[in-house]
Amino acid sequence: MDRRTFLTAAGTGAAGLSLGALTAPHATAAPAGRADSGHDGLLAWFRDTYRSIEAMTTGFGLTADKADLSGAAPVVSRQTSPTDIGCGLWSAVAAGGLGVIGGAAMLRTLERTVSAVEKLERHHGFWLNWYDAHDGSVLTRWPGSGDPVRPFLSSVDNAWLVTGLRIAADAAPSLRPRIARILSTADWSYFYTPYDPADPVAGPGQLRGGFWTDTREPTAHHYGALNTEPRMASYLGIADGSLPPEHYWHLLRTMLPEHEQEQVPKGAYTVSHGVRVWQGHYTHRGRKIVPTWGGSMFEALMVPLFVPEPEWSPRSWGLNHERYVRGQIEHGLREAEYGYWGFSPSNIPQGGYQEYGVDALGMQADGYASNTDRTYTTDGAPLPGPSAFTHGVVTPHASFLALPYARREALANLRALERDFGAYDEGYGFRDSVDVGTGRVSDFVLALDQGMIAAALAQELSPGLLQRPFRTGGFRSRVRPLLAAERFSI
Repeated sequence: MDRRTFLTAAGTGAAGLSLGALTAPHATAAPAGRADSGHDGLLAWFRDTYRSIEAMTTGFGLTADKADLSGAAPVVSRQTSPTDIGCGLWSAVAAGGLGVIGGAAMLRTLERTVSAVEKLERHHGFWLNWYDAHDGSVLTRWPGSGDPVRPFLSSVDNAWLVTGLRIAADAAPSLRPRIARILSTADWSYFYTPYDPADPVAGPGQLRGGFWTDTREPTAHHYGALNTEPRMASYLGIADGSLPPEHYWHLLRTMLPEHEQEQVPKGAYTVSHGVRVWQGHYTHRGRKIVPTWGGSMFEALMVPLFVPEPEWSPRSWGLNHERYVRGQIEHGLREAEYGYWGFSPSNIPQGGYQEYGVDALGMQADGYASNTDRTYTTDGAPLPGPSAFTHGVVTPHASFLALPYARREALANLRALERDFGAYDEGYGFRDSVDVGTGRVSDFVLALDQGMIAAALAQELSPGLLQRPFRTGGFRSRVRPLLAAERFSI
């Protein structure tokens, strides 16, 4: 079950590039003016992406979950989540920093959103997973279906709202006292289960997925994998002192060798900060790599939009990010032979939402497939032929996340999605996804995915613009030494 589906239930392209000797089809077309690889072309992409986020932001001040672009005007969803709101905050800061909007307009947007956030119902200093974006009320019935929504606190979704608030406070000094008051009661230890050496299964030293507030019942699972997006919550808690630094070392590079997973890992046990750590790795297409949970792009590469992992840990995190991107590219072009690449949870072009990824890059035995029909691979078994990968789905946000690690290939892939499928919407940016088998393009833009695109473009156009609050204070004194000490076995 993908994260969005789980949380709902809990609360209820040919890429124009050469890769070695391989050249994808359609690689020779020159980019149009808007899609060039220079500053102006990227800024135009950002401008349209930000317009979509503005369109999804309600008069109340909250960025809604998604918008349907199939009609004459965008139809905005009723629901919003902490992640969506965080995306709206950092996108506004990026727009101000890049000059897409003026400083006064940026401040008005941030003030309106912060005022809305102050009105939202909270528990233990954190926000519930679904609100009405138009008035801030807690959703108790899912829009459209009427299914009941149980009130749920998600550790990972709260991390993205806290990220957005920290970025807003950095960009708008006048808001700092208000944001400091908001964050003063957000104690990450609420989600933390301390390590118990006598019973490391019950006491793993990790964060719970969350809690249902109607019964105070926690999720049965913890977020155990290190290379997934919940590590942002871990970094935030370590930075503010509410989580012990050794929590970082209790997260899994791979599962232990005796556990069922995508492949039997290689590696060795080491000791870091007094913690015995299994420094495991997989091998994918001849490269050693630390996998994510499911094999998707945003698990690996959303966090370094904000935390400078490649800079602080170049031989571990930095090298792993580069290899992960290469694995995604080669799956799309060489294994499945889609002619396009970039697999990450997104809208199903025909409707709905699904996790997408490269199965072999994830720990989960049947991880995230790159196609709607869920064609999986098995380590050691022959790879399914390209004809088995029907309804492959490529999402543009995955290419934007890859920009720091494979800029030429990412830009070529994006141009191909625009040129070959018409996946770019004038005024609103890239549609959320494309079925590269049928050519069906999604009708939607999603706040999370547009927010990642906005942040990735901001990092490309103005490096460090959104990273300032994650380079100082507890991030510098507590998180950076952990990343510097990291020694992946790759």
